[in-house]
Amino acid sequence: MALRNVSKWLAAGAMAIASPALAQDNGFEALFDEALGTEVRAPQTLEAVYETPLERQVAALAEGSNGRIGVYAIDLASGREVGVLADQRFPMASTSKVAIAAVYLAGVDAGKWSLTSEFRLPRPGGAYLPAHRHLSLMISKSCNDCTDALLAAVGGPRVVNKWMKDAGIEGFQLNRTIRTLIREDGRIDPAWSVDPKDSATPRAMGQLLAGIYQGKWLSPHSRRVLLDAMEETTTGKKRMRSALPMSAQLANKTGTLSRTASDIGIFHTADGRAIAAAIYVTGQSPSMAVENGSRARKLEARANRDARISSITSALYYGFDRLDDDGRNWAAADYGGE
Repeated sequence: MALRNVSKWLAAGAMAIASPALAQDNGFEALFDEALGTEVRAPQTLEAVYETPLERQVAALAEGSNGRIGVYAIDLASGREVGVLADQRFPMASTSKVAIAAVYLAGVDAGKWSLTSEFRLPRPGGAYLPAHRHLSLMISKSCNDCTDALLAAVGGPRVVNKWMKDAGIEGFQLNRTIRTLIREDGRIDPAWSVDPKDSATPRAMGQLLAGIYQGKWLSPHSRRVLLDAMEETTTGKKRMRSALPMSAQLANKTGTLSRTASDIGIFHTADGRAIAAAIYVTGQSPSMAVENGSRARKLEARANRDARISSITSALYYGFDRLDDDGRNWAAADYGGE
């Protein structure tokens, strides 16, 4: 069964939970039938939906009883993929900064600007910093003002969206500056609602990472600048980084907003194969009201989200490392990957 179809079916289920009207007007059943056929409407086990032990393990760790969880990972050597809700949208939060950085670096390669071009921090009395400093801080320290400075320099969200589309990546939409995104955070509960604004699918972000690593869109120097910044990431220490040995050489970017935590990155298995992975976790507490009830509840929910990311990362690291090479190329079979 194709991964894209499985993701579409699981996404439909989550959408039906988020919007009862969708289930009532047969929207869920129509999408289910499109993905799996009318003869398989019975409840599905993990064994029936997922073909490999790794897929089933990740699906079990990403079960969505306390909020939506999306996962996409691809072995860049074999093309094998693993995904859960890989084609459903999740809030990007600061993981969008990788795309913004890539667009700026592509402009450097095209001669539009340089890494020494200076841009002002968008705040009262903001200092001018060279672009390479903005880029380093926006990735490694998740500096929001640095991000908005480079976002303005490239021409805003519309330009980033066009670059992603031209790169052949679907399921990505940037709408706001980081400053505006934070100001409007918390209006929608991402655990049970899908907001297209400033969202992406795990597959889209995994494909972005894969293309950057493979040198599809950036010069060798620009590619190295971005990967170096990701390797220096200091945020989210209890997420991907907590699950991997130093030898995995993780290069990642985290994201955090109300009721959501994410981590996207590239790491290496024990035999040196690169894995691009994107993990988005929402909820993990009964409701937004519960999280806002006390500092202790909020910290507990954040820890639960981090723990989900860590456990899924560990499963991917050891699972991909143990897969036998049976010659199947999942990426090529499912979406025409090389």
